[in-house]
Amino acid sequence: MLEYTPKEMIKRDSGGMINPAKTCQPISAMYAALGIHSCLPQSHGSQGCCSFHRMHLTRHFRDPIMASTSSFTEGASVFAGGANLKTSIKNVFAIYNPDVIAIHTTCLSETIGDDIPTAIRQSEIPEGKVVFHANTPSYQGSHITGFSNRTNAMVTYFSETKLADGKKENYANIIPGFVNPADIREIKRLTEEMGIKYIMFPDTSGVVDSPMTGKFEMYPSGGTTIPELKKTGDAKLTISLGRFASQMAAESLEKKGKIPFVSLKEPIGIKATDEFLMALLGAFATEIPKSLECERGQLVDVMTDTHFHFHGKKVAIFGDPDVVTAMTEFCLSLGMLPVHVLTGTPGGALGSGLGGFEQEVMAMLDEAGVCGNVKAAGDLFTLHQWIKNEPVDLLIGNTYGKYIARAACAVQRVCGNQIDRLSDGMRCTVQTDRTTDNEADASQTPDDKLSRRLQPRRRSLDCPQLS
Repeated sequence: MLEYTPKEMIKRDSGGMINPAKTCQPISAMYAALGIHSCLPQSHGSQGCCSFHRMHLTRHFRDPIMASTSSFTEGASVFAGGANLKTSIKNVFAIYNPDVIAIHTTCLSETIGDDIPTAIRQSEIPEGKVVFHANTPSYQGSHITGFSNRTNAMVTYFSETKLADGKKENYANIIPGFVNPADIREIKRLTEEMGIKYIMFPDTSGVVDSPMTGKFEMYPSGGTTIPELKKTGDAKLTISLGRFASQMAAESLEKKGKIPFVSLKEPIGIKATDEFLMALLGAFATEIPKSLECERGQLVDVMTDTHFHFHGKKVAIFGDPDVVTAMTEFCLSLGMLPVHVLTGTPGGALGSGLGGFEQEVMAMLDEAGVCGNVKAAGDLFTLHQWIKNEPVDLLIGNTYGKYIARAACAVQRVCGNQIDRLSDGMRCTVQTDRTTDNEADASQTPDDKLSRRLQPRRRSLDCPQLS
């Protein structure tokens, strides 16, 4: 049906979207909860909500996603779901025996107005077990908002300050944002190469990318433990990667434990990775290791080698706001022209409350002298119209961009929700070494429109025909 997308831009005054570039809060709240060790996410709503979120995450990571549900019926929809929640908590501990149950709400339970904290206090919770919750109404914000709310709940429920007189331990809190487990592994590797101790939360590495051992494990070895979450209140510094997904939790840590925080872009490309390393360097007595200097130099080398592929090429970028801003900055460093930049996440009061997506991206474009379209709370219908009016050479985004790209341009998969590609859930985007891989992929895909679009123009020679 995309061929019927009109080229003429028509102002839409309603709040509806056509072909959204986002999904709802609970799906990422479920994903963030999996970043706690031995934790079972609990969807407080109907079975259909939980099934959709599990299915979507399973298609991306190609790993079975475990979660439970309060299983609302018509009666719970009328008389509230408190009884369902208390029964489900009792049954989950009896049958599945997790250490932690992480409850997130849905649009139905939020509309009813269920009192989740009271229901938790009245539930039968075995000794040594933990239940906590996050409010994630589906009709507000996006999946990034849900990740932010869940991560913030980890701070409000668990973070403790044990040291007196403002003393802090010599380690950092790192909140990675809504990224793949492979990205989290890279961020951890960077920090370890610097010789710095850290607490990463949430940490989905070793959970949704756990190895095949021949033995089923309901709760793999990965994830942040509850004792580690409690220790976040004594850290020397908090680094939040991605304003929309991570900054709220960092601000809560600052208020609760007087821990200074630095909010940075996801470390994609040279500039963003440099800022991450310098933030660590400024807080801890350490040095940049030679291995990281070498990786940085390799990326500079690849950027130089591929400069003629990318310079002056127009690109459209869509997806999660934190990844999109970092990717826009990296594309500008390659000499590309990001003429269309869009996220489905609201950039104002109805989103994370942080706002500023359009201002941040426009500031980067203005500094580079690029004139482009930038929109928060946008949809793929708008993006397709932009591309019809001003074609691009490359489209960067998730699975749902391929339909636009078939008729218009080449596509490079970067942002989340790659549900039609094998192993994309284990693919890494952040850090200079992995950015080198992504750039190399983008410049040499022989069977894709990408290579034809990005190859330098050559003059054809008129050859005489042989008789």
